[in-house]
Amino acid sequence: MSKRVLITGGSGFLGINLVRNLRKMGVNDIVVIDICDFNYPEKGTVAFVKGDIRIRADVEKAMQGVNWVIHTAAALPLYTREEIMTTDVEGTKLLLDVAKQNKVERFVHVSSTAVYGIPDHHPLLETDKLCGVGPYGEAKILAEKECENARGSGMCVPIVRPKSFIGPERLGVFALFYDWAKDGHGFPMIGSGKNRYQFLDVEDLCDAIWLTLTLDAAIVDDVFNIGAKEFTTMKEDYQAVLDFAGFGKKISGFPAAPLVWTLRFLELLKFSPLYKWVYETASEDSFVSIEKAEKNLGYKPKYSNKEALLRNYRWYVDNLDSFAGASGISHRVPWKQGILRFFKVFF
Repeated sequence: MSKRVLITGGSGFLGINLVRNLRKMGVNDIVVIDICDFNYPEKGTVAFVKGDIRIRADVEKAMQGVNWVIHTAAALPLYTREEIMTTDVEGTKLLLDVAKQNKVERFVHVSSTAVYGIPDHHPLLETDKLCGVGPYGEAKILAEKECENARGSGMCVPIVRPKSFIGPERLGVFALFYDWAKDGHGFPMIGSGKNRYQFLDVEDLCDAIWLTLTLDAAIVDDVFNIGAKEFTTMKEDYQAVLDFAGFGKKISGFPAAPLVWTLRFLELLKFSPLYKWVYETASEDSFVSIEKAEKNLGYKPKYSNKEALLRNYRWYVDNLDSFAGASGISHRVPWKQGILRFFKVFF
């Protein structure tokens, strides 16, 4: 396919999976812009621009000759408020402006279901009220507004709102659980674990993005929830990983309120790797309707929650040597366990 595609944040977990998916679909002219190096085996197959989406010169360099943009770059919740707002909002606005100048055909914005905040009903629909929690949720809503403004000027800007997505190359907060599982430990859960929490395999997300790039503009110039179709409870889905690990360990539920207050205190002291959005929603139901994407896009997710978690865990175990000793605040590296590592012995 003779399309030139720009992936913002392309050195990240979603970025590398998009590169592989696009190449599978016959797209070989791929540009990546990221502040981090693109250090994957596919390095020689992409044009890499080491740059910041908040800097016009960097964006203009990356956008040259581009037909499609897939905007995944974002400052995640563990970044400062200023970093999140300037990257997620101002960066998106700048990208859209340069894309319009360059007459880009499609600009797919990867948003988040964090825009719904902590909801009072399920499943969530694309038309539900937006109420972001914290700087990240707020920024995602503001970024979507920039996309809507661009639509008003004639651009085709599909917006996808994925659930938390996992799969090959995903580490971050999930690495904590996988580390305990591979070492033969059980795992504590905030609350009973009977809540339903929908995930998403990154391959299914890549497929959904491909549909928004290739279907008729009148169909895709809209907002779509993207998630797994099959999911059970948090306890049952996570237990599948412990069963696969083979040590006979179990997921253990604990009363939510005391744990949440403890984690708030530990976060304040910077002893915990978990941020508010993770621990305050972990015991609640969290799932969206994907009917609109199924009906309008023909979206057909291949992986259930359990299958996605297991696919991620198998990659984690097979690639331990490649990230041993690494840590940070992105999805590419394991998050530091902080004080939580001392509790590992009890499970």
